[in-house]
Amino acid sequence: MTQSAIIKITNQKQENWQASSSLSFDGDTIAIFVADDSNIDLRAIQKAGRKIEGLGVKSATLSGDNWCEMSQWAFAQGFSKVGKYEAIEFCGSEDVVARLADKQSVYAWARNLINQTPSQLIPEGLAQSALAYIKGLAPDAVTAEVISGENLEQQGWTGVYNVGKGSVNEPAMLVLDYNPTGDKLAPVFTTLVGKGITFDSGGYSIKPSAGMFSMKCDMGGAATVTAALALAIKGGLNKRVKLILCCAENMVSSFAYKLGDILTYKNGTTVEIANTDAEGRLVLADGLIAATDFNGEMIIDAATLTGAAMGATGGEYNAMFALDKEMISKTQKVANKHNDPAWELPLETFHMQKCPSAFADTANSTTQKGGGAGGASNAAGFLARFVGNQGKGWLHLDLSACYNENNSGLWAAGATGSGIATITGLLLEE
Repeated sequence: MTQSAIIKITNQKQENWQASSSLSFDGDTIAIFVADDSNIDLRAIQKAGRKIEGLGVKSATLSGDNWCEMSQWAFAQGFSKVGKYEAIEFCGSEDVVARLADKQSVYAWARNLINQTPSQLIPEGLAQSALAYIKGLAPDAVTAEVISGENLEQQGWTGVYNVGKGSVNEPAMLVLDYNPTGDKLAPVFTTLVGKGITFDSGGYSIKPSAGMFSMKCDMGGAATVTAALALAIKGGLNKRVKLILCCAENMVSSFAYKLGDILTYKNGTTVEIANTDAEGRLVLADGLIAATDFNGEMIIDAATLTGAAMGATGGEYNAMFALDKEMISKTQKVANKHNDPAWELPLETFHMQKCPSAFADTANSTTQKGGGAGGASNAAGFLARFVGNQGKGWLHLDLSACYNENNSGLWAAGATGSGIATITGLLLEE
């Protein structure tokens, strides 16, 4: 197969059409057959992209009048993989091509970051990478602080500190301020909070090898919210946004936090450790406390948080939770608009009580596998304890579609970028 191919969409079956793949070939041109070019099945286009990449095509140029912005991006999702995240030339108007090129570039940054090995990407490195990326896009609008090591404990960021203290690679917390207004008193529109666990062994509640194999992706939330901010900046974001990344390695050592430990958070909440593998919610709690203090209109957190969410969604949707049902409605509309699948799972105030402790206000989980029945909702309920204003304006995304361990008919193995478009859309108030 050719190194580079021109890809078209057609509603006319060609003489050499292959029914099994809906593809036809004419020299360096590959045509994707669709029955109705006025109502294109985006999932079918993504599958076609995956098949074409599998033929050994190194780069693709999309051509013809039947491509729309959505179908081009669906193709890009299927075609892209490790080593070729920016291998597509888009077509259409200048605005469409520019938006798709920006999207391809930002997704490539996030996917490459998530795919880095845990030895390549350590907590402070994650924080600094995110800072450098956003600063590079808007150097005059960004200020930031990276808090690391013992300074976290001294400043009261107990979750990030305790989860990360067992590693030789110190935990870190990035607090970034994107303020394009130039007004130091400008109100904060949104605070983004990302889980940045650069490797998750499970701690003393250690994971089996199969469960630990892909845990380089456990910083997917941090990459996702950073990429969403980057894409929004490229899209003309003119409001003040805070970015908080809670970065740590969850390791086993003589310094690691232990089952039965009790952590006291800045908002006074005490938490007993029932499972050291429920660490993501512990670091996010710090970020949510900080986000609440910024008093913005929205708080959006993103995390590869629970296996329960993946079990519920099949890994094809991100799970979304909110006490504020207007946030759910708004998010669902934005996710649908961008073909960025998300689905609501239950969250009510009673979920805050689902991890009881005899010694603290709450435990971080239960001793049952997966946190027991409703594990994803129980995790969201834990997070709700650390959000002010009865959860108004808060959205929690459990990124169950963020990463694939193996190739599939839709995706190459590795990070997907799922969730970025939804958060970007919320930032741009679509």
